[in-house]
Amino acid sequence: MDSATSEKSIIALDSWLQTPAGAYVRAWEQRLLDELTADIFGFNALQIGTPQIDALAASRMPNKWLADTRLQRGTPPATARSATLSFDASELPFASQSLDLVVLPHVLEFAAEPHQVLREVERVLIPEGQLIICGFNPASLWGLRKMTARITGAHYLPEAGELISMPRIKDWLKLLNMGVSHSHFGCYAPACRTEPWLARYAFMDRAGTRWWPYFGAVYVVQSIKRVKGMRLIGPAWSKKSGKAPVAVPAANKHEEPVARGTISVLESQKSSDG
Repeated sequence: MDSATSEKSIIALDSWLQTPAGAYVRAWEQRLLDELTADIFGFNALQIGTPQIDALAASRMPNKWLADTRLQRGTPPATARSATLSFDASELPFASQSLDLVVLPHVLEFAAEPHQVLREVERVLIPEGQLIICGFNPASLWGLRKMTARITGAHYLPEAGELISMPRIKDWLKLLNMGVSHSHFGCYAPACRTEPWLARYAFMDRAGTRWWPYFGAVYVVQSIKRVKGMRLIGPAWSKKSGKAPVAVPAANKHEEPVARGTISVLESQKSSDG
């Protein structure tokens, strides 16, 4: 998928999100994203794409940005918020290890280079920074409808774009040392086009989470950036004295702070002199 096709796909997704099925998806994802982001702490958070969903509404981070991935915005949808940034998701204009949270709502399946998008996100996340991905599940009734649409021509989901399964997403994240912490499925109703029919199948949302949890129409994956070789280092101990180093008194405010390693060396020398 080239960049022009990707942009057309995103515009098609904007139109689809205004349909009853799109509102159904937006409502479920908004509730879940509010629940997830409220418990993630830090300073800088970024949402890329899908301005119809306020993925950072419940986030308590002081700096929050919404980025649009379209080069030519045109007339924004009625339910969309104004983006503060506009760029190509495969080249993020942020310094390495500068963001605490990144949210990708339906970006990867409509991106020209989804692998490059993930690599860029991994680059800009701080160690232990978090990534949340929303996507359509190909192993669902909606995914089956998309497959049959290639033959019948009756498209339900946006025609362009490649649905990416959750196991595939997890494999990509694993290659980037991104550990998956939580995963969720939702929207179990069949591929209905009208609100009354979607409402008739509301019971499937209650039953689906219990009886067929992996067949929801959409999923959300939450992952954490792991950095190999990093570990917490405890206080240094003197091998000769076998005693723990003495900390600098908190009341002594006129002296320069001394690092733990320096204290350990001083204690070791003191012990050897004695």
